[in-house]
Amino acid sequence: MPDKNVKIAVIGGGAAGYFSAIEAATRGAQVTIFEKSAKVLSKVKISGGGRCNVTHACEYPSQLVKNYPRGGTKLKAAFSQFSVSETIAWFKNKGVALKTEADGRMFPTTDSSQTIIDTLAKAAQEGGVQVKLRTEVQRITPEAKGGFQLQIKGDQTAHFFHKVIICTGGNSKEKAYHWLQDLDLKVQRPIPSLFTFNVPDSDVKDLQGLSVPQATVQVPGTAWRQSGPLLITHWGFSAPAVIKLSAWQAIDFFERSYQFPILINWLGKDEETVRAQLIDIQQGEAKKQVSSKGQFGLPQRLWQRLCEKAGIPLALRYADLSKKQRNRLIENLVRCPYSVNGKTTFKEEFVTCGGVDLSEVNLKTFESKKWPGLFLAGEVLNVDGVTGGFNFQHAWTSGFLAGQAAAEAG
Repeated sequence: MPDKNVKIAVIGGGAAGYFSAIEAATRGAQVTIFEKSAKVLSKVKISGGGRCNVTHACEYPSQLVKNYPRGGTKLKAAFSQFSVSETIAWFKNKGVALKTEADGRMFPTTDSSQTIIDTLAKAAQEGGVQVKLRTEVQRITPEAKGGFQLQIKGDQTAHFFHKVIICTGGNSKEKAYHWLQDLDLKVQRPIPSLFTFNVPDSDVKDLQGLSVPQATVQVPGTAWRQSGPLLITHWGFSAPAVIKLSAWQAIDFFERSYQFPILINWLGKDEETVRAQLIDIQQGEAKKQVSSKGQFGLPQRLWQRLCEKAGIPLALRYADLSKKQRNRLIENLVRCPYSVNGKTTFKEEFVTCGGVDLSEVNLKTFESKKWPGLFLAGEVLNVDGVTGGFNFQHAWTSGFLAGQAAAEAG
């Protein structure tokens, strides 16, 4: 049963922090959010280019869990309680309609992250949630008889709370988790996830801004590959084919110091299919110059560059295209080699893998197994999703369940 006298501290004023605070307050708890910076919901503000990618149109939890390189099927029980449909309904109940784009990403119909920020802020205010900015919690000390004492930076007085929900987000620096060491929580090494590939010697970076709708990027000699749209940038390559690969292989790329070869299949088709189609083009357009028109739906300038890489003169006609030249062109279409040397954060989004190990919490309530009354939600846990609204969905789910359970008596 909810206990209206329970005092709950939420550490972190991000998506998970606000959602857990709102849910706990809705159930009658006295809730205080402690945010060490001067602003709350900063990540919500910049998400989706300022539009806030709230969630992703996955109807079933079994679909949803496939988008989390860390977390995965372990989150199925949580998503079975609060998933995408519940997220949509929650925001709808607050007067916020969401729309689904062609790739499944869901945004507020206003196309403004401020809509989400205002909605969360209003719900927190209506629930009586107190928000303390520039207030850093440095230590959590469990009491023998239950509850916790919080030590605030610059404050000599310890503050007592019956329950604590940690929502401090992800961080690429291991020292950011050191303040949790006194609680003996197992922490997986934090490593950046969701990043783009830097390719300093790329011979196509002058074509920045060009994209293809369905490419495959793979690391030769491994099973690591992902498909999807691919964008040429002035520093290398970006878009879902790269971003998804960076998420799933985040640890592997970290261990390689972000230096590794890749092969790009610009068409996302197998070699034999491309060969057959190119022979048909060669026969049907024999009198035309090979470089004159982009084939396979590729942008003209990219097609011309791939022809150059294959050693095909600008004026060469298909009728004069040798078998050797055709093979080199096919090779560049389906296995175009590049060397990655470094990474760049994807847009302004910052996601890490690593954090508090999921074995530390009950995944139906997100309560610590070691410390009853202590909860963890959001990216502070070793959970990360691919781009597309999945990280926010985990924040809503874990925040809601943690807030709900924390507000219960006991």
